[in-house]
Amino acid sequence: MTDPYRIIGSEESPFSVKIRSYFRFKGLPHEWIERRDAQDLFSQHAKLPLIPLLIKPDGTSMQDSTPIIEAMEREAPEPSVYHADPALNFVAALIEEFGDEWGNKWMFHLRWHRTIDQVAVSKRFAETQGADDVEAAASQIRERMVPRVWFVGSNEVTGTQIEKSFKDTLTLLDAHLTEHDFVMGGRPTFADFGLWGQIYNAGRDPTGGAILEQHPTAARWVTTMLDPPSDTGKDLASWPDLEPTLLPLLADQIADMFLPWSVANAHAIEDGQETFDVMLKDHRWTQKPQKYHARSLTALREKFAAVADNADLNEILVACGADEALH
Repeated sequence: MTDPYRIIGSEESPFSVKIRSYFRFKGLPHEWIERRDAQDLFSQHAKLPLIPLLIKPDGTSMQDSTPIIEAMEREAPEPSVYHADPALNFVAALIEEFGDEWGNKWMFHLRWHRTIDQVAVSKRFAETQGADDVEAAASQIRERMVPRVWFVGSNEVTGTQIEKSFKDTLTLLDAHLTEHDFVMGGRPTFADFGLWGQIYNAGRDPTGGAILEQHPTAARWVTTMLDPPSDTGKDLASWPDLEPTLLPLLADQIADMFLPWSVANAHAIEDGQETFDVMLKDHRWTQKPQKYHARSLTALREKFAAVADNADLNEILVACGADEALH
């Protein structure tokens, strides 16, 4: 019998549960191993101190959720998470990138900004880690994690914007998922996995959970994506079917929030700035630039370059206002 894939991750990690959900969707044999239970195994295979870590049956390993999915699609192409329409396949990749890079701001800010969440989450972390003195361990976790909110750009200027973005995205998703079972239609694609991991983890905490409860259709989708069906008997949708409810999400959150921020961050890295400011929907955003996000934008632009001559895609991007940021 072939050894299963092994996923070393954490229930608290959006990128880890993203990969687990993907493996469940694909029906691939896999073992989920919490990071705390795999210190030696992780050290043997990890090149970076990051989860998820995927160990393949042949003993090779990978890190970083998006490359893991892309590699697995080559190894096990069915059922596919790609859209057959090149234009909509890029739209799905754009939404996945939005989830990974912008959605992480929602989760991390909501988890560590308020005392109620700090206390609840740090205690959960300490209990999960098997701490002898839960309260002491939770206090240490809070001391370590709360100052890190700057990493996702959470501060006194941006906090309100991050929370509004989370609420607005859930409102838009509620409307869209009333018409479609998944982001791109009848079954999960790249778009679902990228968005879902962040919203699922935000929804596990007091403040994020209370917000998610106010959006019941999106909440049902979150539950479904824990173990998404491989065969729904339904097809992915065409753009005319998706446009009425998906275009508002692309315009309001990706074109007006995520991409301007991502471009400004990349420029700040290129110019060697210690902080940068950008206007997002007439509100000032300020934070320290992050190198990884700049590399991620480069990868997204490379994906766009491969389909940049697609007339249908360009029509979509112009309609939502995302075209200039991708060149």
